[in-house]
Amino acid sequence: MHSPLWRLIPPIQVSGSMQMAIDLWLLDQYVSGNYPPVLRFYTWDPVAISLGYHQRRWPQRWENLMWQGMPIELVRRPTGGRAVLHQGDLTYMVVMSAPDAGGVTGSKRSPVPGYEAICEFLIAGWRSLGVQLQYGRAGRGYRQTANCFATATGADLVLPSGEKFIGSAQLRRNGAVLQQGSMQLNPSPEMFAEVFGTEGRLHSGLPVLSLPLEVLRERAIASLVESAASCFGVQLIVQPLSEGEWEEINCLKHSNPVCGEELKEGYEGG
Repeated sequence: MHSPLWRLIPPIQVSGSMQMAIDLWLLDQYVSGNYPPVLRFYTWDPVAISLGYHQRRWPQRWENLMWQGMPIELVRRPTGGRAVLHQGDLTYMVVMSAPDAGGVTGSKRSPVPGYEAICEFLIAGWRSLGVQLQYGRAGRGYRQTANCFATATGADLVLPSGEKFIGSAQLRRNGAVLQQGSMQLNPSPEMFAEVFGTEGRLHSGLPVLSLPLEVLRERAIASLVESAASCFGVQLIVQPLSEGEWEEINCLKHSNPVCGEELKEGYEGG
């Protein structure tokens, strides 16, 4: 019997608003029955801060932050959670049938139903690189902080030290799920402190995380692609976005407010 086919889109480095448009468009296509499940990895250019879909307050100063002479983009995700700084990280996304609606077997149960079947490929992929991850536990202050990585929930993956390494969030629609997540590979401590007012944590004692960022990203993607094929029991077919698909995504970007960059309300003190 042949394994189910999934689409693997090669890494893309574009603006955060465009990345969100791509993810939403892929979810729409899957829901409509036009596309198979999709896995992709990407980075953000320029550096961005993404806000969770329901996050309504953030510091006004975020509107004027710069990184290496370029404005930092402020963009809203279609998924939940708190703010994430996308600098020195690697983002993944999966579009598939909602795991708790059937279709995925053999996954271990996590504290948050619906995340375990997807997060298992992250645990397996990083384990092969010498990084042990486990599910986090919701902290009391989660809703009181704008910083996604200040505390972990049961949907997140943490190192043995308790340091949050991967934050994930979902959007569900008509039996399908879009899961997005950020892997904090090597963020600038100075930039992290400027955004969140606290120093970024260092992944001490983990040799693979000391590699140059681009090398680490390549190794992580290769390992995670392999683990995804194994954990989901599928065959991943590499297929870049076509010119026609880019045109449709651009139309969505300009018509959907979630993909826009105009976030001028909800400021908090500080």
